[in-house]
Amino acid sequence: MKEAYLFDYVNENEFHKLERSLKKYNMLAYKKLYFEYYPSLKEGHFLGEVVSTNKMNGTITYRLKLPTDMLFAKVHGPIELYYIIYEKEKIIMLDTLMPKDILAEGHQSELVTYKGVMVSKEHSDKDIFKINLLNMIEK
Repeated sequence: MKEAYLFDYVNENEFHKLERSLKKYNMLAYKKLYFEYYPSLKEGHFLGEVVSTNKMNGTITYRLKLPTDMLFAKVHGPIELYYIIYEKEKIIMLDTLMPKDILAEGHQSELVTYKGVMVSKEHSDKDIFKINLLNMIEK
């Protein structure tokens, strides 16, 4: 039987906050992450693209894009999981979920939506402008 990889966290509390926010505001990405990507990673099938390698520490850093709405991705950026592989120790270090600012803000307080896209409370004018501009371009 092949030995499974173990999950560890760079900052466990912060990562779980981002996961809960992802679950609340983007269920599709959350389900893919939990029921497809995590089991695949534990089996040793590393998904996504290599961001960097460190031969001295024996680590490889990956970036995995999660499914999301195109309008959300254009306004806030794609949802991505960053993780680090420690080959010798058989450890997957879960680093962060991006876009970190909107997910962290979504965890702290209830976010409003505008035309189906989350709007940040800090720079709501900017987000609403982007959404309106993208909708005008589509028409």
